Amino acid sequence: MTSIVLFICLAISFVTDIKNRKILNLVTFPAMLIGLLFHTITNGWDGFLFSFLGILTGFGLLFIPYALKGMAAGDVKLLMAIGALKGSSFTFSSFLYIAIIGGIIALIILLVKKDLLNSLKRIIFSAQFKTLDTLSKNELHHAFPYGVAIVFGTLSYYGVNVL
Repeated sequence: MTSIVLFICLAISFVTDIKNRKILNLVTFPAMLIGLLFHTITNGWDGFLFSFLGILTGFGLLFIPYALKGMAAGDVKLLMAIGALKGSSFTFSSFLYIAIIGGIIALIILLVKKDLLNSLKRIIFSAQFKTLDTLSKNELHHAFPYGVAIVFGTLSYYGVNVL
C-alpha cells in the first residue's frame, strides 16, 4: 500500500515540479499522514516511530540546502513524505541516489549551456568567503526543479533494492 501512495506522490510531484516548479502540499502532507497512520495501525508504536523517524530523516537531509536557499520547501516535504511512507533507511539510501542524479542533471545542464567553467569559478570564489550570499539570483539561472532528481533517485533506489 505504501508503495502505491509513494508512486502516486512521485508522479504528481514530478509533473507539477516540471510544469509549475512547485511540489504541492496537497500531495506531500496527505502522503505523510497516510504513512504515519498506516505504519501506526499495522505496527503500533514501532510503526509510528518507523514513519516519524523517516519524516525526520527526510527533513534533516534537505534542511541545510533549503536553509541556504539551494532548494524549495516542497523538495524537503517530498523527501519527508518518502520518509513517512518508507522509513529512514529507505529515505537515506534514496537520498544518495538523489544526490548523484541531481549532480548528473546539473552537470549536463552546465555542459549544454557551456557554462561549467564559469560556474565552478563562481562557486570557488563564494567558497573562499564561506557564503553563498555573493552569488546573485541571476547567477543561479541554471537551477532546475530538484523534484525531478528526487523522483528519479527514489525510483532508482526502489528499483535496485526493492524489486
